[in-house]
Amino acid sequence: MVFMSHRNRQPSPPPPEPVRRVEVGPWLIELLPGCAYATRYVAPQSAIGFAYDSQRGVHAIGSDRVLPFNAVPNGLAFVPAGCDVLSESPRGGEYLRVLRTDGIALAGDRAFNNRIDPQATNLALRLRSALLRASVEDDWEAWALALAQRTTANTKCATPSADAITGNRLRLLDEFIDAGLDGPLGVQAMAQLLGLSEGYFMRAFKRATGKSPHSYLIDRRLAKARALMRDSTATLTEIAYRCGFNSQAHMATLFRQRLGVSPAQLRRNSQFS
Repeated sequence: MVFMSHRNRQPSPPPPEPVRRVEVGPWLIELLPGCAYATRYVAPQSAIGFAYDSQRGVHAIGSDRVLPFNAVPNGLAFVPAGCDVLSESPRGGEYLRVLRTDGIALAGDRAFNNRIDPQATNLALRLRSALLRASVEDDWEAWALALAQRTTANTKCATPSADAITGNRLRLLDEFIDAGLDGPLGVQAMAQLLGLSEGYFMRAFKRATGKSPHSYLIDRRLAKARALMRDSTATLTEIAYRCGFNSQAHMATLFRQRLGVSPAQLRRNSQFS
């Protein structure tokens, strides 16, 4: 029999980032972490969704046809009550769900996703920051109600041009960015990958995702850092360099700016949630 001392015992990986939720007034608000998932259900009530990250997989929403999907970042979604939902993704992405708990149906009877709405994005970012801080001292009801109103706002869905940032092109960009996150990446390289000029690429990307390529790159670095914090025992300094930040302090600054919480706080909150 071999006895293992505490010196050669392998450290246990940190627990996965939890589902964060809050119930306030007539609202249930959930932040689902980015991870693989497979689900099928008939929606017992209408629900609002918001995809913070690009993700892909297969789904069948209100249909018996299972089709590939590409979800764009900052995409607002809506699922009406009684809708048959099947969705699977090998990687998933961070996702917000908002629904009512008082039996009052949300307005709307048609499912949709990938709707880019700047006001909805601002509201979803506020909700995420509040959930990550584990704080209940926020204006949850007003934010949830305002987000629900965005699902019924009149928006025009333009037909994408041949040079638009489509889901497939975004997939290529994601693979390119993820492969080079530990080094410098620029708009010029991203535009060249898609065979577009820098100016056109920047405008098309903003139309497709609601954010600039530079902002998107920062979000990809932060998402990778959060995944490493969740799935490895690497130090925050190691994680910062592996994700292309200049230093741990640089990473911490962007965490606070974008997520409203420091890396150390987020790792600690995840372990004790």
